[in-house]
Amino acid sequence: MPGPLDGIKVFEVSQIVAGPYCGLNLVDLGADVIKVEPPGGEGIRQSGGFVPGESKGFHSLNRGKRSLVIDLRSPDAQELVHRIIGGFDVFVINARPGVPERLRVDYETLKQFRPDLIYFENTGFGRGGPSEFRSGSDAVAQAYSGLLAGDGKVDEFGAPEIITATAPADFHAGLAGAMAISAALFHRERTGKGQFIETSLLRAGLALQGTRVGKLPALDAQTTDVALQRMRDVQAAGGSYKELVAARGNLFDAMGRAAARLFYGGYAVKDGGVILGALTPLNRDQMRRAIGVEDDPTADPEFDSLPPENRKLVDEMLERIRGIMMTKTMDEWIEIFDREGAPISKVNWPEDMADDPQVEAMGYMIDLELTGSERMVGPIVSMSETPTGSDRPSAPLGRHTDEVLHEHGVDDAEIARLRELGAIA
Repeated sequence: MPGPLDGIKVFEVSQIVAGPYCGLNLVDLGADVIKVEPPGGEGIRQSGGFVPGESKGFHSLNRGKRSLVIDLRSPDAQELVHRIIGGFDVFVINARPGVPERLRVDYETLKQFRPDLIYFENTGFGRGGPSEFRSGSDAVAQAYSGLLAGDGKVDEFGAPEIITATAPADFHAGLAGAMAISAALFHRERTGKGQFIETSLLRAGLALQGTRVGKLPALDAQTTDVALQRMRDVQAAGGSYKELVAARGNLFDAMGRAAARLFYGGYAVKDGGVILGALTPLNRDQMRRAIGVEDDPTADPEFDSLPPENRKLVDEMLERIRGIMMTKTMDEWIEIFDREGAPISKVNWPEDMADDPQVEAMGYMIDLELTGSERMVGPIVSMSETPTGSDRPSAPLGRHTDEVLHEHGVDDAEIARLRELGAIA
């Protein structure tokens, strides 16, 4: 059976993570995504490459796509795009503002050739404002949006430490793009109109932390404003980044919810670590029974963590629970907590997850053949009536150049001419 976006053709001019991840999600929904790269390929092909032009990172973000190599700096290549773009439904690009215009693949130009084109653009900071033309990346977006500082990590030298387990702004922007493109296609189906879609890494970083970024003056005056003033005082005195992080304090503490972190956070155990994830009073009661601390003073619904004497009680309970948790292994605690129905997980290593029993049972991984057998994370969603995912691996650079151009009416003589001019490869 075809996927829900079967028949939709996507022209993807992208690199690194955000744009490719947008295209990957469209592939998994059934779209025919043409990955457009410059001669030599995009940079991530070489990053951590295990053979020339192939890397694990590139494979994971570009499986299922076809490869077309065009040098968009060439006027002949630009004219070629204008000639064939009418056969595409969607155009995806992630670049700094001004780059699409310079390459003559901006929305205003391309919609002349396909008036109902769905055009998605991801930038670092958005179109407009004082930072419009600045270079962006996920790490920069983490820093600018507050996401990095909100995590409160400091490296061994006292410097800010980026979130390295993933690229949160990149992936969030890419997923938002796929969602918006799908919605725009639905809108076009009803109205016949295309449209311009825009997001940025900054916007994605903000969306991930709405509660922290948002303002509620009646509450902030007693909580976050107090923490901000402490930080400004430290900054005015010439304090270090590490001291600023300490002055800001723990998010739960700033909100007067220090007691909540007793049952929402990590604990070391005999053979590793576990995370408790209590979200409700019921969950916390389940955990108190599991741990054996039903005399917890913070169980009182009226308990307030802000007064110093109550904060001392929280710290004492935290130390008590830490000691208890060290008496058993991860599996032993999970068995106990599961009997109570309380949310808990061992802290797994990402390198183990491909063979995890739950991951395997749900079919979240897929096996593909390219330069050998390779297991990859599959589609992020499944659907009851239309399949998701693709059984094609990522394509070697330029594998489908002639094939795609033939489909759009470019004959062999023209392909040879463009290749001789260096417009395609």
